[in-house]
Amino acid sequence: MFDMFRSRDKAVRTTLTVMLGLVALSMVAYLIPGGPGSASMGPEPVIAEVCDSKVTLREVQLQLQSALKNKSFPIQMIQNYIPEFVNQFVAERATACQASDMGIVVSEADVANAIKSMLPQIFQGGFNKELYAGFLAQQNLTIPEFEANVRKQMQVVKLRNLIMEGIIVTADEIEAEYRRRTEKIKIDYVTFSPEKFKGQVNLTPAEIQTYFNANRGLYKAPEKRSFDLLVASEEKIGSTINVTDAVLRQIYASAGDRFRSGERVRVRHILLKTTEKSADDVKKIEAKANDLLKQVKGGADFAKLAGENSEDPGSKDKGGEYGWMVKGQTVANFETAAFSLKKGEISNLVKTEYGFHIIQVLDREEPKVKAFEEVKDELATELRRQQVQARMEAAAEQARAELTKNPKNASAIAAKYNLNHYSVQEARPNDPVQEIGINQDFASAIFGLQPGGVTNAIVVNNKLVIGVLNGITPARPAELNEVESAIRAQLTEQKSFELMAAKQKEIEALVKSGADLKKIAQTVGGEVKTSTEFTHDGAAEGVGSGTYFADLFGKEPGAMTGPVNISGQVVVARLNAKTGADMSKLAEDRTNLITGIKGRKAQERKDLFEDGLVARMIDKGKIKLNQDVIRRLIDSYRG
Repeated sequence: MFDMFRSRDKAVRTTLTVMLGLVALSMVAYLIPGGPGSASMGPEPVIAEVCDSKVTLREVQLQLQSALKNKSFPIQMIQNYIPEFVNQFVAERATACQASDMGIVVSEADVANAIKSMLPQIFQGGFNKELYAGFLAQQNLTIPEFEANVRKQMQVVKLRNLIMEGIIVTADEIEAEYRRRTEKIKIDYVTFSPEKFKGQVNLTPAEIQTYFNANRGLYKAPEKRSFDLLVASEEKIGSTINVTDAVLRQIYASAGDRFRSGERVRVRHILLKTTEKSADDVKKIEAKANDLLKQVKGGADFAKLAGENSEDPGSKDKGGEYGWMVKGQTVANFETAAFSLKKGEISNLVKTEYGFHIIQVLDREEPKVKAFEEVKDELATELRRQQVQARMEAAAEQARAELTKNPKNASAIAAKYNLNHYSVQEARPNDPVQEIGINQDFASAIFGLQPGGVTNAIVVNNKLVIGVLNGITPARPAELNEVESAIRAQLTEQKSFELMAAKQKEIEALVKSGADLKKIAQTVGGEVKTSTEFTHDGAAEGVGSGTYFADLFGKEPGAMTGPVNISGQVVVARLNAKTGADMSKLAEDRTNLITGIKGRKAQERKDLFEDGLVARMIDKGKIKLNQDVIRRLIDSYRG
């Protein structure tokens, strides 16, 4: 198939919106190292079966991790999002199955162009089949498997495009959408949250004990591990590297101009700016500059005159002092004048693109080469840094080799190779450890060993660390004193929500009775605040999305809404003011409005189609969901 890439024809330059398909959840999973094509220690738990395709637990976990990494949603909400992730996978596979049943065909050229768009590096300088096969092999995929996946995704895209054809947007819809986008309101609001009620919660020891007794099975003291930790650090290994003066002098001698400093002068100046001035103004400025020059050369206080007259903001408050400068640091005329003066001398007027300057050289230094003694320590540090990494790796490798033979001799082995040694007792996976803090790579390694096992050398904070497992303290049921603070926090949170819910009902009755917002604020111990203007798609400052206040857009000022829960707080709002849409500008936005409406309708059609398709396939037994695996996945993220 890929012979066509050697042709110079620019045929079939379409992406078929295939990137949408390739970014779809199931396709992404195939392209992630460790995805469903990867080798595993056993059969993957299956979350769902769709026609002849299986959605594995691993696939969904990978997508959840990617979404969390990209901060697509708060980690606290992950249990609510898991069912949606599963639904997306199932709908994707169901659509692919339907496309195949309908005989939707994707040509070889379509697949080739899609892959070329997706993996351009494979085609730089012409198609490279070996590079292509090697890349896929890293993902545990063959070329036929990968191309079959791409073909399946393109079938899905083609079917979706068929579903979306013929979307019509009416003039009324355009006007309604324009109003929705451009109408603005301002609200007065009162908020309260569970935090306000936590101070009212009083828990007795008996309540905590009762709760613990009823939920004892939920609380476990986690498994702990005791181990020796050996750390190779740059500082300690570097201190063993012997650097002689003879070697340093050789480096110094071969350094060329590295330690040669050029001529420099320390100057102060007075600047009168001429930028953006008329010719007449420039003449007046020059006259003033000449008058200041006469005063300076007549013995007047240079610093005082600079403070009173200079227009250089960086130096005027320092008596005009610019500081030390070297050649190439300032504009040409200023530099030429400064380096032509002797110490204490004052220039004549110097004209630059900035204006007129009066320059005085306060001090100057001739070119010189730094002495060996001045740079000796710097050279020693550099030399040690160049050698220390190899020394660290060698020391860690040798120490690990000895540890595998004699794991109980960690302290002596650490001393032999100049490594730091720590004895860590009963650490949990997320406990900080000496020198390395909390490190998931090391924790995974040490918690994957059996007693006597030795980890590989792991890079942590520019250090190499090795762990030797000495013992395992198994997980056990927790005692009350170990979890009392957690239970207290949990019950306090629970009761504060209950108090907030009771207060919310009270406020709801006040709103229905027509109570003033100020009275409601007094009832909850809050204050009335006013938002800035926002649209339907905007956000009420300090509260949340404008969609929560959609009902107020169709009402008159003074109308109330709420109480409503928004991001963990209860909000009561009153319409303060509204600004109608400027219909004279509708024509300017017409194209964007149509595109937006079509996009929304397309999404609605897609959702309806996929929901109906999935329901039919479940009825026909073509889709089977494994609720036990889904529940286990949700439970794995609890807490």
